[in-house]
Amino acid sequence: MAENGDINAVLSNSLSPDATARNAAEQQLSQAAENNFPLYLATLAQALATETSEAKIRVAAGLALKNAFSAREFARQQELQQKWLQHTDQETKTRVKTVALQTLASDNSQAGQASAQVIAAIAGIELPRNQWPDLMGTLVANVSSGAPHQKQASLTCIGYICESQEPDLRTALISHSNAILTAVVQGARKEEENLEVRLSAISALGDSLEFVGNNFKHEGERNYIMQVVCEATQADDTRIQQGAFGCLNRIMGLYYENMRFYMEKALFGLTILGMKNEDEDVAKLAVEFWSTVCEEEVNIEEDNAQVESSDQMRPFYNFARVATNEVVPTLLTLLTKQDEDATDDEYNLSRAAYQSLQLYSQAVGANIIPPVIQFVESHLRSDDWHFREAAVAAFGAIMEGPEEKVLEPIVKQALPILITMMEDSSTYVKDSTAYALGRITEACSESIDPETHLDPLIRSLFAGIHDIKMASSCCWALMNLTERFSGDFDANSNPLTPHFNQSVTNLLAVTGANAETSVRTTAYEVLSAFVQHAATESFQAVAALSDVIIKRLEETIPMQSQVVSIEDKIALEEMQTSLNTVLQSIIQRLEKEIAPQGDRIMQVSLQILSTVNGKSIVPEAIFATISGLANAMEEDFAKYMDAFTPFLYNALGNQEEPSLCSMAIGLVSDITRSMGERSQPYCDNFMNYLLNNLRLTDSQSTALSNQFKPAILQCFGDIANAIGGHFETYLSVVAQVLQQASTVTASPEGSYEMYDYVISLREGIMDAWGGIIGAMKISSKTQVLQPYVQSIFQLLNIISQDMNRSEALMRSSMGVIGDLADAYPNGELVDALRQDWLTAMIKETKSNREFQSRTIDTARWAREQVKQQLGGQQSTMQT
Repeated sequence: MAENGDINAVLSNSLSPDATARNAAEQQLSQAAENNFPLYLATLAQALATETSEAKIRVAAGLALKNAFSAREFARQQELQQKWLQHTDQETKTRVKTVALQTLASDNSQAGQASAQVIAAIAGIELPRNQWPDLMGTLVANVSSGAPHQKQASLTCIGYICESQEPDLRTALISHSNAILTAVVQGARKEEENLEVRLSAISALGDSLEFVGNNFKHEGERNYIMQVVCEATQADDTRIQQGAFGCLNRIMGLYYENMRFYMEKALFGLTILGMKNEDEDVAKLAVEFWSTVCEEEVNIEEDNAQVESSDQMRPFYNFARVATNEVVPTLLTLLTKQDEDATDDEYNLSRAAYQSLQLYSQAVGANIIPPVIQFVESHLRSDDWHFREAAVAAFGAIMEGPEEKVLEPIVKQALPILITMMEDSSTYVKDSTAYALGRITEACSESIDPETHLDPLIRSLFAGIHDIKMASSCCWALMNLTERFSGDFDANSNPLTPHFNQSVTNLLAVTGANAETSVRTTAYEVLSAFVQHAATESFQAVAALSDVIIKRLEETIPMQSQVVSIEDKIALEEMQTSLNTVLQSIIQRLEKEIAPQGDRIMQVSLQILSTVNGKSIVPEAIFATISGLANAMEEDFAKYMDAFTPFLYNALGNQEEPSLCSMAIGLVSDITRSMGERSQPYCDNFMNYLLNNLRLTDSQSTALSNQFKPAILQCFGDIANAIGGHFETYLSVVAQVLQQASTVTASPEGSYEMYDYVISLREGIMDAWGGIIGAMKISSKTQVLQPYVQSIFQLLNIISQDMNRSEALMRSSMGVIGDLADAYPNGELVDALRQDWLTAMIKETKSNREFQSRTIDTARWAREQVKQQLGGQQSTMQT
């Protein structure tokens, strides 16, 4: 690659559309980098700088240079940075940087842009290490006195540097804020005649705003920045206008507290005008400005509601509320600019306006109602579908923000009209109506009268569920209705009862064999919701439904051998998972009454488990079904264990699929809790797999350890509870594990994840000891616990002093204290139970008003057990 002809040919091929040529070229470049990295860099730098070469050759050289010291993957990035820092001589470094800076002045703009990327990549390595101190000064000088193409490339380079997400670089850039601002503001001024330069400057300014906080604190500098940006919103080039409105959005998000003066003098009028701009991209960014205002003001109000004194409150200017009567009508008009050809996920002007209207409603509450209702009343019956759809959408958008009692009379009046609009001639109107009904059923469900509205509402939603465009919104609304009208858990009937049978019939029809996959999946979710919220009067229908669901599951088994594509596999797995989800709801609702179906459920579950291919989501769904069945059948589940345990053991040992393994650990807990002593024959294997998992996770990844260990420790407690004194066999090994886990702590500078892990680990330890202590007490074997009692109290003491704790941890701790006191009624633990920290810990838990009643009750029980241990010495237990 030493000859120019050679390097040019290789670089040309590295961009070839022919995969063979491209791969060969990339291999040659990689080999050259491995053989002699400094020479490789110097050769590429020369190729980038050669003015007589084709633009594509120079671009390829720049790309290869950039990739020589930057990568997306963190580990690879670190490796490449070290090659530059430690394996590249100073002469080569200086040569590469000099050539890259010179190439910014190239007459070929593509080469200039490529060199900007190279410089930004090197800056990412050197600026955080206080190297290349004159870089920013050079770029500023280029912008000040360079030719237009050099100005543009230099500004682009500053933008590339500022858009980096590297934390060390972003910190380092703060010290360069003056240089950055000097360059970008100079290039962004209206006096700059070259539009490409001005566009690059506005773009770089947007990327740099986060680093110029100190400059924004000075009124003179802030005024000049705002003047330049505001003037750019009025540029003739719409690209510059877009960049300017993008800057205003970021400025509002970063420096809200400094914006009062500018809102009054300029921004209000500029953004209203911007929203009406003929260029849709400019208008969207002007709309997003008000979205940013609303988001900031919602966040500020939430923050201010939590502060303890007024001097901690953030400035709050009510920009959105003051501008409601001008901004909201503009947004409503923009709702009528729908694009009929837009895809579901396409972000256009009307959708930007809808999102902004939603945020506006959250920010100003009831103040949004008058202009929106006026618009709705004017256009709900319009001949033009654009206005009907906009009116319906606007009504749905304001369901979150105003208080429900304020919305209630408005919604009651609108519901009959909205229900009829589910039959509109326009699919767009029907789709938006379904979504609006979803919003109403979620945020304002109390306004739905079961006598007046429920029947026509359910009918209209089921009519729309067959339309693939409307199906998800209809299903969402139906699920909201099941939650709203479920009534008491054990109620004989509820408002949904008269509609239950027909709803199930409709949903079974929608989920038939020819259903579109996404519609079927969502409809099964609705069916699950209807079952979960069914009143007891509908239990016979639920039992009948179990027949249908099990039959459908059975019919999927031969389909597994008919799968010919990835799409087929995904569709079949989704169907099996959905059917299992419905079956889980049925089991949960019928409880013991599901027993007659137990054989069929287990038979089909085991058949699927034995035939399903690897890396499938289905086993997890089946395990969840079996978990529910075990909970429902309790001891009677034992008859399935011999057939099922091979699959359970396989999952317990499958650490390559962490979610399945984790589910299997939870299933062991469920089975042992359900079967009690009848699970004892299987516990040797359970314990072997669980202990082996602990050994593997301790020696492998932290993520796996964090996921598995707390659940495994809790599982030990469940096994002990189930088999009582038989657990003595495992006690010494488990106690050693628990004692070792007790030593894990989070350092003050530790991550939130580590803090959460320590809490969950301690919860697992306490749950384990609670189960073990109870098991040994019931079997009169408390003497075997004596060697471990001190370590239990040591952990309780650590928990009492550590403010990093959860309610569940405190409840488990109270349980263990009470269990210990109860297990040793003859005063053996008097000294330990008399300690001041333990008294304070119980009192603090018992008096915490934020805790649930069961936690407080556990603390009270623990206090009574301790009192009895102390022989009635109540003075030691202050209440």
